[in-house]
Amino acid sequence: MASIAKRDNGRWRARYRDEAGKEHARHFDRKVDAQRWLDQVTATVVNGEYVDPRAGRVTFERYARQWQSVQVAARNTENINDNALRVHLIPRLGPKPMATIRPTEIQSIVKQLEIQGLKPATVRGIYHVCTQVFRAAVDDRVISRTPCSRIKLPPLEDAPVHVPTPDDVARLMDAMEPRHSTLVAFLAGSGLRIGEALGLMVADVDFLRRTVSVERQRYQNRQLGPLKSKSSRRIVPLGQSTVDALAEHLTLHPSSEALWTDPFGDPLAYRPWRGVMARANATAGTDFGSHSLRHFYASALIAGGASVKQVQERLGHSSPVITLEIYAHLWPGDDDRTRSVIDAAMMSVADSLRTRRAAQ
Repeated sequence: MASIAKRDNGRWRARYRDEAGKEHARHFDRKVDAQRWLDQVTATVVNGEYVDPRAGRVTFERYARQWQSVQVAARNTENINDNALRVHLIPRLGPKPMATIRPTEIQSIVKQLEIQGLKPATVRGIYHVCTQVFRAAVDDRVISRTPCSRIKLPPLEDAPVHVPTPDDVARLMDAMEPRHSTLVAFLAGSGLRIGEALGLMVADVDFLRRTVSVERQRYQNRQLGPLKSKSSRRIVPLGQSTVDALAEHLTLHPSSEALWTDPFGDPLAYRPWRGVMARANATAGTDFGSHSLRHFYASALIAGGASVKQVQERLGHSSPVITLEIYAHLWPGDDDRTRSVIDAAMMSVADSLRTRRAAQ
């Protein structure tokens, strides 16, 4: 129910009751303005877009924490959401009412993150969490529209893929004790992500069939959890040299559970491993991380003639598009492929010609 009445002071009072029966009122100098406001409110009610003005008074921190508490996500995603909110968004937006936050404030946050030196991908990840919070607020009718609109983000860097040479891998392994050098050999020979490798159990390795089953990953907090995606669950064939290295590793460092352990027999965690890699790189004069060994594996497959689909399946990518985005430059180009095909065809012509002449 809506109405307009003239007050004793000459102003016009427009009022209405929302779906919950709460009364809302505003005062205007002109009756036409009061009527226009009521018409706008009525339109939002009819379209199902009505938002109680009082709902937007909730602070960003309170709503964001509520949103975070009901998310159903993988452990890694939970950690990403928590870091974005706790470290970057709540300190900047926490006490502000949701309805008062404007696009310029969001753009300012993006700019501040960039000035801090965060990588474009990191800035975009934080912004993505921000957009999720405000999108949910719109769905919950806390605000009528999201301030995450037309925000300019830093462009992603086209960082070249660093593929170590066989000599690089050998030098890195030589700079480590056998317990750790075997893990380098395994990563280079299997293409697993470091979290996937650290999450392996001894039972995941089938020495008879020469395969390893990727079923889980170990997070940076040392806990085991589900893989990055459904396509990450896979069985990877292993070369005989990798199988032999694993067998020798278990002979020297026996374990009934985790495949990779620290000197105390506990499962090897990511942070200690990162320290091992840093020290070995310094000793060997190399400069690459665990993921570069995954690139080494992929480049070896491509050099051996593997198709995009084969590389995708071995690496556990969710789509061949991802595989191509990362490794397209490693496949032979169109010019090289044309030369190879034509050379093969012309060699057949030359062989046929020699045969004909020999028969004459």
